[in-house]
Amino acid sequence: MHVCIPYHKVLPVKTYGGVERLVFWHMKELIKFGHQVTFIGPEQSQVAEYGINHIACEKIEEWQKFVPDNIDVIHGFDNIKVELDIPYVINIGGNGFPGEKFDLNTVFVSKSHARHHGSTSYVNNCLDMNEYPAVYKESKISEIKSLLFLAKASWRVKNLQQSVKIARQTNKHLHICGGGSKFFGWHPLIHNHGMVGGQEKLDYMRQCDALLFAVRWHEPFGLAIIEAMTQGLPVFGSSFGSLPDLIAPGTGRTFYSHEEIIEYFNTTKDVYDRDFIRNYAIKNFSMERFTSDFIEKYEIVMSGKKLNDVEPEWIHPFRAGKRLPF
Repeated sequence: MHVCIPYHKVLPVKTYGGVERLVFWHMKELIKFGHQVTFIGPEQSQVAEYGINHIACEKIEEWQKFVPDNIDVIHGFDNIKVELDIPYVINIGGNGFPGEKFDLNTVFVSKSHARHHGSTSYVNNCLDMNEYPAVYKESKISEIKSLLFLAKASWRVKNLQQSVKIARQTNKHLHICGGGSKFFGWHPLIHNHGMVGGQEKLDYMRQCDALLFAVRWHEPFGLAIIEAMTQGLPVFGSSFGSLPDLIAPGTGRTFYSHEEIIEYFNTTKDVYDRDFIRNYAIKNFSMERFTSDFIEKYEIVMSGKKLNDVEPEWIHPFRAGKRLPF
């Protein structure tokens, strides 16, 4: 099939990127699967060398003018509007707000994300595992001494404040990797590295024994969770959003309060197997799995069906960004 993907960012991304990396990886994987891909996006993009057709479009709101005639399906991201008579899917990565309606062909990024919008249509986010080679010092984690905070630190729902509290009250080092941190003041256990990506991020991950992901909102997915798992790190987080779906037995724990996490770290001595955690991530969150699942969605819409019976919408009366009790 011939898949058209419009996107407003330069690809491949040169530094830190979330959705940008996923879009690029998916296009490459579609090529591996034997499909044709046309990317409509910024002229500076360099995707042709990967076998991807590139149509330059500087004003992404005008992308529909550039769609070739032989396209079978359009894959849009970030709630982009499709007004062409061509089958399409829309990949939504964020939460809606009360009263907001989503397209009938919306695909959410996790089972929980779909459920919180009254939908069952989802494809789990993923990683290109080739970019996350594992380097273990030891195959087992029998003692957690160092924690990783990997998120946009300035976003209060990511809960840096309580993460610092957990580290200090359990005598564990906390490595903060994420831009916009407002944590000031020196403490021997707290290490603020700012926004990092690529090899630098991998290096910090490999210094740590676990990811602390104590978010205070219904997290749509949380790429940091599976990034940590590729390095064999267990994940300890809240019970909101996607976390209970992603964190399986043997790969970490979810909790209902930060006090529960503190008690766990101070009293429990579980042993975690790095290979088990990494293999779980590869099996469930690989690029091959993501692309296979989306091809199934493509086939549904190409047959004339919709992915949702009714327009999905945020099911809660409160706004998605409200901090939940933790």
